[in-house]
Amino acid sequence: MRLLLTTSCACLCASLLAAQSLALATRESLSAELARLERDGGAGARTQATLIRDRLDNGDFHVGDRIVIRVEGEPQLSDTFTVRDGPAIDLPPVGTLSLQGVLRSELVGHLETHLSRYLRNPVVQVRALMRILIEGDVARPGYYSAAPQQALADVITQAGGLGARAKANQMRVERGSQRLWSGQPLQEALGRGYSLDQLNLRPGDRLLVPTRGDTERSMRILSIAVTLPIAVYSLTRIFR
Repeated sequence: MRLLLTTSCACLCASLLAAQSLALATRESLSAELARLERDGGAGARTQATLIRDRLDNGDFHVGDRIVIRVEGEPQLSDTFTVRDGPAIDLPPVGTLSLQGVLRSELVGHLETHLSRYLRNPVVQVRALMRILIEGDVARPGYYSAAPQQALADVITQAGGLGARAKANQMRVERGSQRLWSGQPLQEALGRGYSLDQLNLRPGDRLLVPTRGDTERSMRILSIAVTLPIAVYSLTRIFR
């Protein structure tokens, strides 16, 4: 019975690890997706192709990212490290690890290769964290730390879910002034449980949830702005 339970737990852990690794895009899968998008050629495809090219060229890590590292039997190497310029992280006992061009799915292997110069057969666990801004009509807007494997829908849940007046079909994901996801493609991605990694997101990107009534308020303000000069003009005519 104990053997059966142990075997079942081992299978479950293996399944969870497999699912986690599948949620992180590999260089091969990104290259294949890039080729598909380039064949498609649509405006939305071009935007996504640009995001993937950036990942393939520059990697996934940026200044300010946090990486939780656990190295078996090495307490000095087991900590949360912050990515600095380079991008790179400083591992005090073994020097600096460059992250230039490294994808999230490549991080464990990249770290193991680096540590193997100093340790024999290092056993490494790694968890990258990214901060995503959730704004608009959600219960608790703000920045949220999430693993790249986490579904964007789960991050929305962390923020307390959509408000009663949220325009769910008009949500959009932005990077600065650039719109990355919106409309039907975003709705389908949310429905399929796409992870932050699958959406090619990076720290600092934001999800904006518009509120019903924003358009109406804007129209009222515009109407007042237009009618006020007319009213002033009419009054001056009356009192002449």
